[in-house]
This record gives sequence, structure tokens and C-alpha cells, in this order.
Amino acid sequence: MADFSGRKVLIMGLGRHGGGIESAKYLARHGAELTITDVQDEKTLAPSIEKLETATESAKIRYVLGKHEMADFEKADLVIKNPGVRSDSPYLQAARRVETDISLFLARSPARLIAVTGSKGKSCTASALYWVLAQVRAPAGAPGMIPAVLPAEPARSGKALLPGRAWLGGNITVSPLSFLDRLSADDDVVLELSSWQLGDLRGRLKDGEEGRGKPLLKPRCAVITAIMPDHQDRYPGMEAYVADKRVIYQGQDREDATIAGRDYWGRSFLAESRGRPLSYGAGKPAAGTSGGWLAGPGCGQEAGFEPETGLFYGGTGQGAVIEVLPAKLQVPGRHQRINLLAAALALLDLGLPAESVREGLGSFPGIKHRLEFFYEKRGVRFYNDTAATIPEAAAAAAAAFKGRGRLLLVAGGSDKELNFEPFIGAAEQAAELFLLEGTGSKKLAVLLKDRGIPFRGPFDSLDAAVRSLLELARPSDIAVLSPGCASFGMFDNEFDRGDKWKEAVKRLA
Repeated sequence: MADFSGRKVLIMGLGRHGGGIESAKYLARHGAELTITDVQDEKTLAPSIEKLETATESAKIRYVLGKHEMADFEKADLVIKNPGVRSDSPYLQAARRVETDISLFLARSPARLIAVTGSKGKSCTASALYWVLAQVRAPAGAPGMIPAVLPAEPARSGKALLPGRAWLGGNITVSPLSFLDRLSADDDVVLELSSWQLGDLRGRLKDGEEGRGKPLLKPRCAVITAIMPDHQDRYPGMEAYVADKRVIYQGQDREDATIAGRDYWGRSFLAESRGRPLSYGAGKPAAGTSGGWLAGPGCGQEAGFEPETGLFYGGTGQGAVIEVLPAKLQVPGRHQRINLLAAALALLDLGLPAESVREGLGSFPGIKHRLEFFYEKRGVRFYNDTAATIPEAAAAAAAAFKGRGRLLLVAGGSDKELNFEPFIGAAEQAAELFLLEGTGSKKLAVLLKDRGIPFRGPFDSLDAAVRSLLELARPSDIAVLSPGCASFGMFDNEFDRGDKWKEAVKRLA
């Protein structure tokens, strides 16, 4: 395992939140001579440096902070890049070899891989997959890791349907390098992959004696959730953005499965992939194809299923319609139900019985920062949906609470060059709308004024927005932070925004 012994490795970007820490720890354990470079200074990065040095006491690490030195990139045997760094960076162009934590992991992992991407819903879907895959293993073998995004440990029955352990990592804030050394061939790893992470893997093949020339990314199941406009400040258009999403299935063959929706983008994915296609959506799949849908008028209700029950039909030979998702779930929102239906198809394809899939997904409690119920005071229920960073996600959150009480919506933030028209549905449903300050909020304010939709703010602090909300709140109201915008400026990232929203509500309410 000492395949980095004596090699000069440069990590580009430690980050205030320690994005490069797990890469550094893994490489230090395996003998690399490490240099870490970051454009932020030592004072800003002090917490991350302290965490790293505590974890790697015996390692000698050289830091180049407040700048990058071209010579460091030219001399390094290997450069580890952060997904947020553009591949056309002149520093990366000067490097001999560039990798990421994901590519290092994929080159060395012995485990079965389930990969998830999409614009929205990928964290919920990946976490639900992990939840069930951990649940069906014996207590001694699962789970491999409980990420901070999950609120609880999966309950497990005494009977193990699968050997090994289940693990969750990737874009969901857990580097898979943190558990790579503990993996076995009996394990399942669920990786959430962003478009940037996938773009870094395009065309990559394995090297070394085992698997030379095979695709580096070859998931046993590739699950693609809803595709919506996002990151248009990084990409020249939707086609380029979606092209990176397509990388998730480009290494697959007929031994694998590709799971996608029955919308425009999903149909193109399923037509292009060499993996076996499984489709999901609100209505039935086309005759002769395999997929899942939600029971409703004309879609299975007549067969005795409750409305919104998730159903599956194997049109390529299995024949019978089976229930894979119960009508009652722990997570709110029809969009979440669709996400869990996609997870159900993957779990069935991995060989789990429908009963285990149905029970496991029925107990899934959801994850932090995605329609997360966290507090109730004087009859007002408070939710954190800070991960709704695009207008469509905020609209879906508003729809999830329709008919359940007056909606008090906190939104706004930074712009990602997106069309805010889809946000109007959420704004119209809100009894009161509170905007946080930001470039996206400026665009939203113009749009809302044109439509005659009232709002309060923009507020230059979360405390001010919460105080305004509390003055208007009544018993049975639902207060939701669902921004529809990015978080740059007022917050470090969307998770910082969600944590500070929860803290402000509990402190001020």
C-alpha cells in the first residue's frame, strides 16, 4: 500500500473547511512528500492546518500559503486538485499529472460502487441508498460510516441480506479517502458526484497491472436525479453542464444499470448509456421497458395500491407490478418521493427483495439541510432547506408544504446566472416572503415587483430576517429557509447558512 512512498505530491487547496485534509492524511499515511498550497493565508487557514497537523503528527508537510508558486507544480510528481479549480488553470497545465480525491479512490477501491449525480435530489437519493444498504447488513458489518448529513443510524434487523459494510462519500462532504483503507470486496460504496467531480473523470482509464485500460469510473448502478439549470456561472450553457453529468455512465456496460427520469434529459441518458436502462417518473413507463412510477388515477390505483405508492414493473421479463415505496414516508414533498423511487430501482437492481427496499425507504428520515424539520415554538414549525440553491428547488419546497399551513419563506442570496422565473410559484404560495441580501436577491426583487408580489427585505443579516419573521408568525405557520440562490457573501457555504439559520431561530424564537 506504499504506492506514494517518496513521491512529491502537491495538494492544491486546503480550504477554510478542510477540503484537502483527507487527501493529505491519506497521502501522508502512504509515504508521500507533501506540499500544500492555497491562495488563502496562514491566519485564515489556521483551523484547517491545526486539524491536519493533529491527524498527521509524524508527517512533514511543507506549506505555501497566500499564493501559488509555478515551480511547485512543475516539480511535483502528482498534483491533487480541488473540484472547484478549473482544469484550464495555468498551474494545472504545468503539472505532470493531476488527480482528485475521487480519482485516487476509484483507482484503488475494491468495493461495489453505486454513483449518484443530478442537479437536485442527489444527496437525498445517495443517503437513502446508503440507509437501506446499511440496514440490510448484520449489526457487526454496518454501517461503515455515518456521515454528519444523516440524523441517525439505520435500524437493522438480525438477518443479514448482504455481507460487508455500507459507506457513503463524495460531494456529500465526506471524502472517500477517509475510508478507503478499510474497504473490502464485500462492501458497497455510494458516491454522490457533482458535475465538477465528474468532469475531472472524463475519459480516465485505470492504470497498474490490475484493470489496465478499463474505465476508472464504472458504477454498478448510476443514478441520475432531476436535471435543472445550475452552475451557469461556470458553464457556457446547459449542454456543457449536462455533458459532465453524462460521464457517470460512460464507463458502464450491460452488467451495470443506468437509472434516470423519463424527462427530456433522462431519456437522452438512457438512450446513450450502454448500461441496462431503468426509468422513473410520475406516470407509467413505456410498454416493454422497465421502470417505476407513483400510483394514482389511471396508474395503478385500480389495482389496490394507495395513491403515491411507488410501483415497479419489469417490462423486459419480470412481469408483475410490485410495490417498492410505501404511501407514507418520513420525508415531505413529492420531489423527495420521486428521489426515493429512483433509489428503489437501484436497490432492486442490486438484488434486494422488494419488501426490504420498501421497509428501508419507508424508515428513511431524510438528511440535514434538505427540508429538515428542526424546531417548533408556539405552534410554528421551522424547517431548514438551505441546500435549495436553485429557484426550482425552492419552488419544490413550497409545493411540499401546500395545504399544511401558512408558509413563511426565507429566500434569496447570490446569483449563479440562473433564470429566477421558476421561483415565482414559491413566492405566490408564501403568505410572507423574506429576502436575504445578495446579487440574486436584487434580481428577484425586480421580478417580484413586476409581478406585484410583496416581500420584506432584503435583510443584511439573518438575525434581522428572523426577527421580522417572528413578528408575523402565528400558530400552525410553517417557516422555511429555502433560498433558491447560492450562499456566497453572507455565509461560507450553504451548510453554514443552514446552521446559522437554525441557531438564529432557536436563539430568537
